[in-house]
Formats: sequence, C-alpha cells, structure tokens
Amino acid sequence: MIKTILVTGMLSLLLAFSFSAGAQNLTSFDRGSYIYKVDTLPYRILFPKHFNPGQKYPLVFVLHGSGERGNNNESQLAYGAQRFLQDSVREMYESIVVFPQCPAKSYWSNVKQVTDSASNKRKFIFQEDAPPTMAMIMLMGLVEQFLDKPFVDKHKVYVGGLSMGGMGTFEIIGREPKVFAAAFAICGGDNTLNAKKYAKKVPLWIFHGNNDPVVPADHSQVMVDAIKEAGGSPRFTLYPGVGHNSWDNAFKEPDLLHWLFSHSK
Repeated sequence: MIKTILVTGMLSLLLAFSFSAGAQNLTSFDRGSYIYKVDTLPYRILFPKHFNPGQKYPLVFVLHGSGERGNNNESQLAYGAQRFLQDSVREMYESIVVFPQCPAKSYWSNVKQVTDSASNKRKFIFQEDAPPTMAMIMLMGLVEQFLDKPFVDKHKVYVGGLSMGGMGTFEIIGREPKVFAAAFAICGGDNTLNAKKYAKKVPLWIFHGNNDPVVPADHSQVMVDAIKEAGGSPRFTLYPGVGHNSWDNAFKEPDLLHWLFSHSK
C-alpha cells in the first residue's frame, strides 16, 4: 500500500511538473500588438534562442481556430506553440514564430456560415475574390510590418493554421502569393476557384481528419484536386478515424518543419 501511494505521489508530482513546465515555456513568447485605426490584433512572438539582430531569420505565422479568438493574447497558443518551443526545433530551425489572435467578432477568412436545417450542422460557403475581413486586413498589415524588419529573411516567410486558421491560410496565400515560400492548412478550406492564385506559387501541405464533424474533409479534398488541376503539387495527409482535432496529428508530423523550411522564394 505504501509503495502504491509513493508511486502515485511521484506520478502526480511528475505530471504537475510537466504541466507547469509546459505552461511556463509559453512565457518564452513575447507579447505584441498591431494597431489598425481603432482595431487591435494581439500577437505572441518567439525569437530564436540566440537572436542576433544583425542576422536574417525565417518568419512563420501560425493562425488559430475560432475557439481561440479574443483579446487575452494567450488562447492562440493552445495548439502548435509547444512544437516550436522544443529545444531540438529551436536549435535546428532558428526562426521567428508569430501567433496572432483574431478578434472575437471577426474571422480570418471571408467565409459564410449557414446552418443546415436537416442536419443542424454548420455549412461553410467559401467566397471568390471577396473583400478581406478586418482580421485579415490586420493580419496582412502585420505581415507587411515584419517584412520591413532587417532581421527577417524575406525569401523564407511561411504561414499555416488550423480550422478557421486553415481557411485563413488559404485566403492569405491567395491574397499574397508572392510573399509566402510555403504554407500548411489543417482542416480548412477555400473556394476552388481561388486555387489558381497560388497553385504554382506556394507549396502547400494540407491535412484533415476523415471523420471531421465540424469542417468536412471534402473541403480539403476538393482543394487538393483544384490545386492539381491548376498546375500545383500539394501534399495531402488524410488521417483515418480522426475528427476535427487533426492538428494534434499534423503538428506531430516529423517531416512538417523540415518540409516547410526547405522552401524559399
């Protein structure tokens, strides 16, 4: 009995330490904000461990999903941040990583959402050449601001995101195809007519769970087909039996960062 209690106690301490260390690591992301007129886009930024302002570094933007919207400048770090905090990643891929936070009442992409009366599920209607949302306007402004920094390698700028952020990834590379060297979109979607804007200009790795009840996997499949038809060669990973949280699998892909950083403009 005593041995069982000791082991249980040790495990509890280890779990508590692990959780605390993970939470504490997030403080490595500095806080910032981009202001556009009366609106603000908060963001968190991770600099290389041995940052030298005299050098040029790759720049990565990671876009969160709708559940992490707000203005606390913390929620957007819920998914993906820990991957970029790994010591091995920070040593191997010295880069600047930015996690912006979409305002609560906005959306990265201009997509209409309707509720199907029969299934009571949301349907996403992606637009072609629609005006940008306020969140997208600020995101593009933030990207432009960073491109002016002397320590940013303009040939190695990347973007990726999950769910709403996956949709935003498709949209921003369509709006700025000359800026991004590569992108990854997790359980997102776009209007297939937009594929021609970036098919040959931005390498894409697309991820989805085939049992996604929130954003159907068909939204990714049709984009893969449209990009190929437009002359692109996207990578596509469809996870069998996985639901909406396919980002858990995608961020663990051993080749993801190697693939991403291997591209340049």
